Amino acid sequence: MRKTLKLLPIASFLLASASIVSVGAYAATDAQLSHKAITNNGIMKFESLKQPVISATGKLLAVEVSPDRGDSHGLVQSLTSSKKFIVKGGSKPQVSHDGRFVAFSIDTPLLEKEVASSKEKKKLKSGMALLDTQTGKEQRFERVKEFSFNQSGTHLAVWFEPKEADKIDDKDKTVVDKSAEKEKEKKAKVDKFDKGSELTLVALNTGVSQTIANVSRFYFDKAGKHLVLASNDTKAKKHQLVLVSLDNNAREIVRQFNNQQIGEVSLSEDGKYIAFTHGDSKQAPYGREYHLSLLNIATGDVKSAPVSKEWKLNRYTKLRFSEDSKRLFFGRVPQVSQQVELKKIATQDDLFDQEVVTGQRGLKIWHGEDARIKPNEIKQYKKEQKRTYLAVLHLKGNNLVQLADTSVPYVDLQEQSRFVIGSSDIPYRKMITWAGFYRDYYLIDLNTGHKTSILVQQASDQAPSLSPNERFAVYYQQGDVYLYQVSKARRHNLTKGLNVSFADEDHDYPSTAPGYGFGPWLDNDAGLLIYDKYDIWQMNTASLEGFKLTEGKGRKQGIQYRVTGLVKDENKPAVLASNQAVLLHGYNERTKGDGYYQAKLGTSGVTTLMEGDYKLKTLARSEDAQTIVFSKERYDLFPDFYSADYSAPEKAKRQTDFDAQKRQFNWGKSELVHWTNGDGQPLDGVLIKPTNYVEGKRYPVLVYFYRFMSDRLNAFPSMKLNHRPNFAWYVDNGYAVFLPDIRFEVGYPGASSVQALTSGVQKIIEMGVADPDAIGIQGHSWGGYQTAFAVTQTDIFKAAVTGAPVSNMTSAYSGIRHGSGLARQFQYETGQSRIGDSLFRAPQKYIENSPIFYAERIKTPMMIMFGDKDDAVPWEQGIELYLAMRRAGKDVVFLQYEDEPHHLKKYPNKLDYSIRMTEYFGHYLKGEPAPSWLTQGEAYTEYKKAD
Repeated sequence: MRKTLKLLPIASFLLASASIVSVGAYAATDAQLSHKAITNNGIMKFESLKQPVISATGKLLAVEVSPDRGDSHGLVQSLTSSKKFIVKGGSKPQVSHDGRFVAFSIDTPLLEKEVASSKEKKKLKSGMALLDTQTGKEQRFERVKEFSFNQSGTHLAVWFEPKEADKIDDKDKTVVDKSAEKEKEKKAKVDKFDKGSELTLVALNTGVSQTIANVSRFYFDKAGKHLVLASNDTKAKKHQLVLVSLDNNAREIVRQFNNQQIGEVSLSEDGKYIAFTHGDSKQAPYGREYHLSLLNIATGDVKSAPVSKEWKLNRYTKLRFSEDSKRLFFGRVPQVSQQVELKKIATQDDLFDQEVVTGQRGLKIWHGEDARIKPNEIKQYKKEQKRTYLAVLHLKGNNLVQLADTSVPYVDLQEQSRFVIGSSDIPYRKMITWAGFYRDYYLIDLNTGHKTSILVQQASDQAPSLSPNERFAVYYQQGDVYLYQVSKARRHNLTKGLNVSFADEDHDYPSTAPGYGFGPWLDNDAGLLIYDKYDIWQMNTASLEGFKLTEGKGRKQGIQYRVTGLVKDENKPAVLASNQAVLLHGYNERTKGDGYYQAKLGTSGVTTLMEGDYKLKTLARSEDAQTIVFSKERYDLFPDFYSADYSAPEKAKRQTDFDAQKRQFNWGKSELVHWTNGDGQPLDGVLIKPTNYVEGKRYPVLVYFYRFMSDRLNAFPSMKLNHRPNFAWYVDNGYAVFLPDIRFEVGYPGASSVQALTSGVQKIIEMGVADPDAIGIQGHSWGGYQTAFAVTQTDIFKAAVTGAPVSNMTSAYSGIRHGSGLARQFQYETGQSRIGDSLFRAPQKYIENSPIFYAERIKTPMMIMFGDKDDAVPWEQGIELYLAMRRAGKDVVFLQYEDEPHHLKKYPNKLDYSIRMTEYFGHYLKGEPAPSWLTQGEAYTEYKKAD
């Protein structure tokens, strides 16, 4: 049944009121000029904080400070004093364990990049700065490829880029011996994988350094005792395995080869073994077969890992010891027959040999039974070239077990002693095209490689979690949470009978609703934490029962509680003590404010530590201490960093004050707006009134949206120029900005979006804020589609800017997402576009939800923007919309940005689009003079002149 679109009559928006200000009467008053105006130049220079790193001791914070355009700098801040340091050009900080030393990557200055030629740009390399926070001394290194501290923070390894090769004189006319050339061709080429470069090891406490040449790999052990390096001198044919003892900086060549290229290296956690791969240096790097060996550091004995006729090691093999040093994990690839080389035309007869001639063809065959469609297969090709299949070598007994294989290619490797989780998407690769992503999940025995199926056709974003002691696995399926008992291969429904939903309650897609995920496991596998929309449940694995850790307050008060502030280790997830006090983050769905709370495991109840009208983000937790770092923000409060004890965030100390740069501007404020749509469904939105807002005065409004926007009430606006409007600029220039929530109905995405938009706009008109004759709308991607559709159904918007919109669902349905090579069908049948069926089963729904079929109705001027290398939406969708409006005689402008993807990447284009957007809305919403590009366009000849 076709949904009836309950649009408000256009006439109802034309409110007669003495307070309405005519278009063009939005000039700034003297009061508005008391602060600096927000300009594009100011936005470019506005700084944000990135990549905070806290020392393990919890006493020091390092962070990258970056403007939208320009050079970053590093900020190092003591958390226990006012001591701070600035590192010019610094980014991507690393901190030594004790916090005394901080290393930053040093990027090439922007001006140097901008003035460099394309050839010169390729030679520009990053550097590195090392700061001693005790002395304030800074040491700089140039052309650095990689750097890292050892685990204990006593040493720093600085690995340099290869030195530039000597230039070849193109004018050299020396006669070359052809026979010598042929001899060279027989030799294997040396590529960057084989080439080594210098590595400098710095002993931080003494400042003494040593340099090792031709390093191609290096690895610090986690005990902080050793550094192992692969040094490959391909010219001298010297391939050395080098071990450095970090307690005395002594260097020893523990293994040397003349014709064996050393590949990967690793050290066992107990410091007893070096694992390394090596292969024939005469073989080409891409085809070289490697062997795995283990060297006993104490005795010097070398043991080779078993070899297989079915499997081999290659250049992409990685090595990793288990935490207990009993196992070595590494990747292998199947042995495959050599590909047949196509014969090239060389003789007169070859010119007419059909096999030889067709061997030069350019052809890709798309077959209906292909697991992947060709564009996706091609995109996956490079990944597949680098794919290895996980195996494990048990050091005791030298027993090798293959864990992953071509039928179960993925393994989630955590610190486990007996089992790991494996998965396979192979049975479902074909149906990815229309149904989305699924996997089968297996429990894999580390000792035997035996695979036990535990889940079939599970959504790939709903993977099971294995308990630390490997007695249980937990997973979500069809609205419930299940516990799988490994020893008995039994599954138990943990949430059956609980009077609450564990499925996403806001899920409005034509697919099965996902769950809310799981919190940490408890020690000894005694239990785990699971989430519903609001509350946290503590489940007992013995009794298979649980209780609301948060006492049900979440659902009663509309607060979404989640565990936060745990130490992050990607290889070893956090485990909680059964009576531990845990820090919770809470988001109040009603007020949109955040808070920190505390709960004690084993007891039902929540203690409020702090809450308010702000947004909180937990950023880091120190490894060896109770210190956390978090940010606190509002629309009018920059997200500065605070430090606190894990148990007392309410006593936090403010560590940065980048809000100072905001205080030079006249900033607006955000407020929450409530209304109901045409179906009586309650909706929320954010209204940001202009700076120096005058009650009773009406203002032009810019509507920006996507799906849920009200959770941005307390978000500081992004001070960047990109594909979105900069809220702060518009608010400072006399606009109100409105961010409405959109709730969708499957099958009617366009109509349900329009209902939410028009009812929301009606609300802010009734509030006396919006000028009904000056309301603009802007959206990008999914928001761009909704923008394009909205103006076909209502005349309420006086100007529309749509970025990367789908305009014709009938053609977009079988389009290609060029970034991934995936077909777009699944987006309509199960995903964001929310049609819920195929084009051939529900053609009318595709037509009803496509803007181009209503192009003749459009009365709103529209500006369309696309990058012509869009990797998500085919940019031809913009052409279709442009041509439909052009044919219908509508007011339309199309901005085609060359060589740009779905989101603009090149800064000149981001700035240009931002300027044109402000000019466009300025003309149609504020009566400002139209620029020539808007009234006349731009001829290609003019474009070429500018070029």
